[in-house]
Amino acid sequence: MNYKYVCNNIDDTITLAQNIESEKFRGMVICLDGDLGSGKTLFTKAFAKALGVTDDVTSPTYTIVKEYLGELPLYHMDVYRLDGNIDGIGFFDYFNNDGIVIIEWANTIKKYLPKKRLDIKIKVVNEDKRVFLFEAHGTEYEDVCEMIL
Repeated sequence: MNYKYVCNNIDDTITLAQNIESEKFRGMVICLDGDLGSGKTLFTKAFAKALGVTDDVTSPTYTIVKEYLGELPLYHMDVYRLDGNIDGIGFFDYFNNDGIVIIEWANTIKKYLPKKRLDIKIKVVNEDKRVFLFEAHGTEYEDVCEMIL
C-alpha cells in the first residue's frame, strides 16, 4: 500500500518522525531514500529523540551502523558506501530482534532488505518543502501508515 505526506518545513518532518515513533513496534524496519540533504538524518534524529535516545544522533556514513539506547534499541544504518555489498557487517543480525532499524540509502541494498518493512522515499520540492512517499510492506506497516497519515 502506498501513502503520501507533505512536509512544508523542518518542524513538519520532525512531527512526522515523532508520530511514526509513537506507533513503533519491536523489529520495525524503516528504509529511507532520497537525495543528499533531503532529510533522512533529520528524520532519524527526530525519531530517536522521540524514542528517548539522549545521544547525539549523526549519520553513520563511515561506520555503517550506529547503535543507540532508548525505549527500544535503535540501529541506524547508512549503507551508501557499501556499493551494494553487505558482506562482513553482520547486516542480518539487526533484523528480527527487539530493536528498530532505520536504514539510509536503503535502495542501494534493496535485494537484501526484509520483506516486511516501511519504505520512505523523500523528494525535495524546494529548500523547505519535502514530499514523503510511503510504501508499506506488511500489515503492521500499513497499520502504522493508517494511524499517522
